[in-house]
Amino acid sequence: MDAERIRALLAEVAKGERTVEQALAELEHLPFRDLGFANVDHHRALRTGFPEVVLGLGKSAEQIAAILNELRVSGANLLATRVDADKARIVLPSVPGARYADAARAIVVEQRPIVERGRGTIVVASAGTSDLPVAEEAALTAELLGNRVERVHDVGVAGIHRLIARREQLTRAAVIVVVAGMEGALPSVVAGMVARPVVAVPTSIGYGASFGGIAALLGMLNACAAGVTVVNIDNGFGGGYAAGLINRRDE
Repeated sequence: MDAERIRALLAEVAKGERTVEQALAELEHLPFRDLGFANVDHHRALRTGFPEVVLGLGKSAEQIAAILNELRVSGANLLATRVDADKARIVLPSVPGARYADAARAIVVEQRPIVERGRGTIVVASAGTSDLPVAEEAALTAELLGNRVERVHDVGVAGIHRLIARREQLTRAAVIVVVAGMEGALPSVVAGMVARPVVAVPTSIGYGASFGGIAALLGMLNACAAGVTVVNIDNGFGGGYAAGLINRRDE
């Protein structure tokens, strides 16, 4: 249930097109509904502008499907992250309109046209091909929030000429999400090249001394360039969401 739907519902009551009792029936599960294993937050979109996002990690396919079907009643677009292909094969037939975004490891339920809400373009840049799943999670999240997204892949600092060749594209962006593992140097380089906010996403990609992404995380937190904000390891969703909020046009 979002602000648009509540506004329409109140207008229908005011015009006599719907009774108070009918409106109450539609609102009875606001702000949340207890499914026993989850309290589904129907109030999230009203507060933040986007419905509750389902984290698939640790949930069974049946739980993911049940939560998505409960959220579907709002008619909004939905997202479930960190869903592996095996779980997705079970979930998709159970949730009308659901599709699997393999590269992002996410399930999307698109029930209405995505309305553009961004002031400009978000660029999602990844250091290496191994970082793509996290980068795609960030890009997909930003797109569902109503942003134009451009992807720039495999431009890590080991071949920095590849990044420099994209400088004009980076300069045109309103916000840049930079996804990198190993030593996590790419966000600092990008932030030193352009006057744009950079949301840095460390990944767990790297050899032993990367400590599952901790080395990249610490490198990004210690970036010498100004304007770098860092989210948690492998948190493409958080990076894409933060970039979407930064880029959101006032309404």
